[in-house]
Amino acid sequence: MELTGTPFFILTVILVPVSITVALLFWGKVGGPQPVRTLTRIVMIMFCQVTAVLMVFVMVNNANLIYGNWDDLLGTGNHVRAVPPVPPAEAAGGEAARELPKVKQSFGGVNDPAVPGDVQKTELKGQVSGVDGEVLVWLPPQYNDPAFKDKKFPVVELIPGYPGSSSTWYGTLKVSEQLKPLMQQGKVAPFILVSPRTLLLGNNQDAGCTDIPGKVNADAWITRDVPQMVLDNFRADPSADRWAIAGYSAGAHCAAKLSLSHPNRYRAGIAMSGYNDPASEKDSLVGKDPKLREANNPVNILKASQQPPKVALLVSGSKGDGYEDGEAIRAAAKAPTTIQVEEGVGPHTTEQWKKMVPSAFTWLSSIIPPQ
Repeated sequence: MELTGTPFFILTVILVPVSITVALLFWGKVGGPQPVRTLTRIVMIMFCQVTAVLMVFVMVNNANLIYGNWDDLLGTGNHVRAVPPVPPAEAAGGEAARELPKVKQSFGGVNDPAVPGDVQKTELKGQVSGVDGEVLVWLPPQYNDPAFKDKKFPVVELIPGYPGSSSTWYGTLKVSEQLKPLMQQGKVAPFILVSPRTLLLGNNQDAGCTDIPGKVNADAWITRDVPQMVLDNFRADPSADRWAIAGYSAGAHCAAKLSLSHPNRYRAGIAMSGYNDPASEKDSLVGKDPKLREANNPVNILKASQQPPKVALLVSGSKGDGYEDGEAIRAAAKAPTTIQVEEGVGPHTTEQWKKMVPSAFTWLSSIIPPQ
């Protein structure tokens, strides 16, 4: 039974009144010595509490899509097939990209009632990274319009927080449902929206969108394998000037550092309520390694760059929740890097980031305009 499916949620709802009814019916019928009767009644009370807590957890998880399946929840999933050396990246669409075999994929539905039916899902085996995982893709309304049959479209990769599901942007932040009418009105560019799995390791370990030697090539998965798959299967524009990456919370950290690290892949990034120091996430493997921690701080990436990257980054967050980090990035940036920092007011929740989607993508459309 799927963790996020309706049947399991209904089961948890049913268990609550059943547990209470059982306790009421058998409360006075418990036999045996006094210690046994007391213990049995304590177990009854605990069972009632457990069923109630389980129902609330499932409601919250279904609403926010924090865990996509049982393996993610229990920490038993491992999506790392191998950890090969990652070859140097070429410019997007360059020789190295063409040497790899074409990644022709089959796509199906997401099978999640919270995710719109026009979102497609595929299981990708990363050729460069050695990572295996699902990737969700949504095509803009213009994509299948005969008037655009020869058109190549810009792309945005969507990174969830940690823990987080590849479905969260579509199911909780309602990114495609919010942007579709804006795209039809010409207010937002017709982006292909792509959300890859980022929860790659079990046992409560956050890869932090980073290549960690001997552990996982999470950076290469997001910036090499997933884009190559998109280019091989859709009419996506290969130019780095037409690609962006967006994230919230831990995903905002990823969006900032990956866009600044890979100007050969991304023209822009959107970071909502993120952080600069990887150690801000207690489960981050990057934050526990001093060298990786320093190298993956967006401020240090800018300071270490031989040439400032041609990247536009929008950072939004409340004071104490991303705003100061954005100001630190802006202070370290030099032209042609541009950093726009917006102070928000609100809690660290998916509901808050959902509200930011229209304005963030309107800004992005000023950087990557419709063609």
